[in-house]
Amino acid sequence: MKRIILMVLRLILRVPYYMFGIWWSGRRKNYDQEKAYAFVKKVTKAANHAGRVTIKSYGLENIPKENGFIFFPNHQGLFDVLVFLESCPVPFAFVIKKEASQVILLKQVISALRSIVIDREDIRQSLEVINQVAEEVKKGRNFLIFAEGTRSKMGNALLPFKGGTFKSAVKAKCPIVPCALINSFKPFDENSIERVTVKLIYLPPIRYEEYSSMKTPEIADMVKAKIESAIAQYENK
Repeated sequence: MKRIILMVLRLILRVPYYMFGIWWSGRRKNYDQEKAYAFVKKVTKAANHAGRVTIKSYGLENIPKENGFIFFPNHQGLFDVLVFLESCPVPFAFVIKKEASQVILLKQVISALRSIVIDREDIRQSLEVINQVAEEVKKGRNFLIFAEGTRSKMGNALLPFKGGTFKSAVKAKCPIVPCALINSFKPFDENSIERVTVKLIYLPPIRYEEYSSMKTPEIADMVKAKIESAIAQYENK
């Protein structure tokens, strides 16, 4: 909470402009994904800088050159999406649980990026989201999905990955990009405004041909193992 207050105070004169810009990006009739993403990215960089958070990215060359893929990172907290927004050079949308979709500013970002809210208690709606993501990925959109389903609350340790979260990738037959977040829980979960560095490692994509014969729980275990290995490698760098 302290860091969020710091972000707001240090950007107080620009907050109205940023809020209106994000809102307008999601509401304008002639929606432009590139422009909307660029503006949200600009605001994110300013907020992270104001909040004394440094983002270090590794493996940017592993992001597929062609659009139509899904990032699958571990999930540490609300700051996770901000890490990707500052780091990722290509536009993406994300799937977010209903409970977090009404958070101020995040709600406007969801609209601006045409992201999707999922109600995990509604099986029918969840299936519709899986199909919707698959169809949009087939059309060339990129998505971010948290395979744990909820934040781990265990620092850099991971919860089991849910096989069902990979169904959209299987249906879309798209590349899966495992991503490792390190210390992304610190900016918002720790009651501090000390400088903090968050790391994001983009791992080599897993092509459909590599996982097509696997069941989704097997895919989940494989992706989780790759992320855990990356965290062990980069955590103390």
